[in-house]
Amino acid sequence: MIKRMAHYAMCVSLALLLAGCGQLAHRLTTNVPETFIPNPLELPPAPDAFVWSQVVDAMDDYFRIAREQPVQNSDGIVLDGRLETTYQIGASLMEPWKKDSTPGFERLQSTLQSIRRRAIVTVRPQGAGYVIEVVVQKDLEDTDRNQYATESASNKRHDGTLIREQNRIDDTPQTLGWIPLGRDASLEQVILRDIFGRITQPDRN
Repeated sequence: MIKRMAHYAMCVSLALLLAGCGQLAHRLTTNVPETFIPNPLELPPAPDAFVWSQVVDAMDDYFRIAREQPVQNSDGIVLDGRLETTYQIGASLMEPWKKDSTPGFERLQSTLQSIRRRAIVTVRPQGAGYVIEVVVQKDLEDTDRNQYATESASNKRHDGTLIREQNRIDDTPQTLGWIPLGRDASLEQVILRDIFGRITQPDRN
């Protein structure tokens, strides 16, 4: 009788564990459906200095800004604005305070792989309003071998030539380059929603 109850308790515990893992996996890989925002996105009329300051303030929450050319749409001067960020290694599940990886697949991928991103924002005057486009590029690190691989670290490049590394202290994998993975549409949506809200919604007291 005792053995039967112990077996039953073990089966129940295993079922609960599998159910919990399934829920965790679902939460990590499933995003909450949200309204799609067009990219490029039309912005309402506003002073050009205000629009650009909101763009810069928003982007600074996601990436480090490398260079910027403010938009101009006043005093007879019409000039596109452009902002470029530096590359940033994708935030993992252990870095919830960072915003460059969106919840779900993107953050899980950045945890399991070496991912880097950078953003380019373009703001074009259109009459009294503006059109903003956000492009987030995502790359995957290409290394000579896996981190815990046992094969030799005497490697070949993609063109067939050998990589001869001298004065190496450790035996960690070496970066050969970065493989483009296209655009991170989910992060583009988050950034566009953030900027649009900053420009259209009044400040709260």
